[in-house]
Amino acid sequence: MINLSFEEINFMVVAVALAVILFMLLSIIVRERVSDRNFAQYQSEMAGRLAQMSEYNSLEQNKIAQAIAEQKLSLLKIIDEKLLQVSQNVGVGLQQSTAKTNETLLALRERLAKIDAAQQKISSLSEQVVSLQEVLSNKQARGAFGEIQMQDLVSSILPPSAYDFQVVLSNQKRADCVLKLPNPPGKIVVDSKFPLESYQALQNASSEHEKQEAERFFRNSVAKHIKDIAEKYIIPGETAESALMFLPAESVYAELHSRFVDVVETSYKSKVWIVSPTTLMATLNTVRAVLKDAKMQEQAGVIQKEVSCLVEDIGRLDERVDNLSKHFEQANKDIAEIKTSSSKIVRRIDKIEEIEFAEPEVGKIIQQKDAI
Repeated sequence: MINLSFEEINFMVVAVALAVILFMLLSIIVRERVSDRNFAQYQSEMAGRLAQMSEYNSLEQNKIAQAIAEQKLSLLKIIDEKLLQVSQNVGVGLQQSTAKTNETLLALRERLAKIDAAQQKISSLSEQVVSLQEVLSNKQARGAFGEIQMQDLVSSILPPSAYDFQVVLSNQKRADCVLKLPNPPGKIVVDSKFPLESYQALQNASSEHEKQEAERFFRNSVAKHIKDIAEKYIIPGETAESALMFLPAESVYAELHSRFVDVVETSYKSKVWIVSPTTLMATLNTVRAVLKDAKMQEQAGVIQKEVSCLVEDIGRLDERVDNLSKHFEQANKDIAEIKTSSSKIVRRIDKIEEIEFAEPEVGKIIQQKDAI
């Protein structure tokens, strides 16, 4: 197979064209210079040469056409191979892209499922928040909310014998909780209060005038609760000289102690101690320690009496041990005397045997020794 480049083929075509042009020019020149006879001969020769050149040109054209065809086939084969490789690469790329797309879609589906679950939880929490807002908007429900929270704290820390809920006092006032401590201090009343409206007004105030009004509202609300507790739940001879006001929200407790120090001082003067869930827990742990100490003091007399009886029992045991020791000493003495008597008896028996088997004179000598 002849491999010719396009430059070589163009060069051959140009060469053939130049040869033809040169032949025509020579024919014109020769026609002008030679006679007709010679020209005819020359023309015939030139015709033969042209025939040869035409045949050669034909052959060269065939070769060129064949080379072009072969080159075309080679180019087509290369193009097919390249197209096949490109199609294969495109197929692999599409497969990889499809796999990655499927993975991405699967991860996206999982994330959407998680988002859906989170959205459901958020919806549930929103419903609960709305429900809690509805509960807190009602004064009776809000009071019950504070009482339940306070009861949970008390029942989780103190023993059942140390408290009572919803106790009616001698003045016919119902206390939320009574802590039964020994005298002093005696019974301590715990009452739950939740000044939510005044606190929300304080938080929602925007202008200076609204802030002043909200502060006055909050101060008056808490002061009224302090006064009510001091008048209702501090009864001389029945309860302790102080009482506890339970605020079920740490935020309200913090706001009160940070910005309304005068109200806190008023509670101190009224002997009404304001507590939050955290401080009530600490107070109840202290109460539990006091109850444990009081219980130990109640049992101290019993323990002392038992110790006295134990000392008496130990004294009687010591006397009896002494008597037993005397009995053992007497027994040892009796045993020693018995051993002495048995030893004498044994010696008597030995002497009797010697008397039976010895000579008469020897027996007399032995008798004399015994007499001695």
